[in-house]
Amino acid sequence: MVTLFKQPNIKFLKYKYFAFALSGLIILAGLLNITLGKGLKFGIDFTGGTFIRLKFREPITTEEIRARLTPKGLGNSIIQEIERGHKEYQIRTAGLIKRGEEKPEEIETHVVIGNMVVEALQKPEDAAQIAKGFKDLNSVDQKELINLLLPTFPEEAEEAAKKIIALRDEKGIIDTFEDLRQIGLKQEIIKYLQEKCFLGSLCVLSRETVGPQAGKELRRKAILATVWALIGMLVYIALRFKLAYGVAGVLTLAHDVLVTLSIYSFTDREINLPIIAAILTLVGYSINDTIVIFDRVRENLKILRKLPLEELMNISINQTLSRTVLTAGTTLVAVLFLFLFGGKVINDFAFTLLIGLIIGTYSSVYQSCPLVLYWHKIFQPKKRLK
Repeated sequence: MVTLFKQPNIKFLKYKYFAFALSGLIILAGLLNITLGKGLKFGIDFTGGTFIRLKFREPITTEEIRARLTPKGLGNSIIQEIERGHKEYQIRTAGLIKRGEEKPEEIETHVVIGNMVVEALQKPEDAAQIAKGFKDLNSVDQKELINLLLPTFPEEAEEAAKKIIALRDEKGIIDTFEDLRQIGLKQEIIKYLQEKCFLGSLCVLSRETVGPQAGKELRRKAILATVWALIGMLVYIALRFKLAYGVAGVLTLAHDVLVTLSIYSFTDREINLPIIAAILTLVGYSINDTIVIFDRVRENLKILRKLPLEELMNISINQTLSRTVLTAGTTLVAVLFLFLFGGKVINDFAFTLLIGLIIGTYSSVYQSCPLVLYWHKIFQPKKRLK
């Protein structure tokens, strides 16, 4: 094994009071910000809203999209570019939108908000063509295409419609009518479509809605998942070691979650299901590092019996220091590059992992062992820790 430090002798637990004060200050500031300040910013998964994915025929910037959405009251939507070229985007709106004095029913949200987004982003020429009775070949569905072709091409209508929809699904958007030649459509059908249709400036690739009730249920399940994970680890560590280790381990993990959420509350980032997955990942990572230190403490209790418990814990932390730094360092480098170059879609996920890794490594040293020490002093002052 690579050894970064040769016989380190750092008095880690000497700074336990400072570490407790620092963590307490961050958690307190975060809780005050969450309850009295701007709080956590929940995403569509938890608040409800509409998710729509679009592809444009011509390049368009995020700023242009937001400028078009603002007059419709959708300027605060989250806009993310999917691929380079400024043609494909995903847009997430925040919650239900009022129309005048009325709030659309949950079942209508999908249609209402989605249509508002499409109307805002379509070019004026598209609306003019639709007003004249032309069909948009980039938005018409298969049934409408069949009905359009059926009077003139009764035997070929269904097959031609299937090919056109398949082409659109493959390319994302039909750029020119010449694309229809590639799928084997007859010239007569292409000419007919040119007379009856036009190629719209955008194509809706997908559209989803999460209602407010579904969002509340997802939030409840996310909290339960975190709580059950902590309880499961408490039981495992208590059986694997002793109750003192289990309580200290779970309190350390609760500390990691609270500090991460506290820091997150001061950013303008959303809490969504991927972020919950990142937090649960960090819980698993942190407890692994903590168990390594606990295991060394337990081994040293059999060898260094006469040493005071605090000194024994310092020795144990120093003995596992190389492993802790190597593991955290290599993981941190990977996550850092993911954060810097992974793109906007996973940036929040990578950010959560980044701060969580730092907090998890810090807590394994400065929270877990001091908690075991205090547990022993309070509940078992006359007994020897095992």
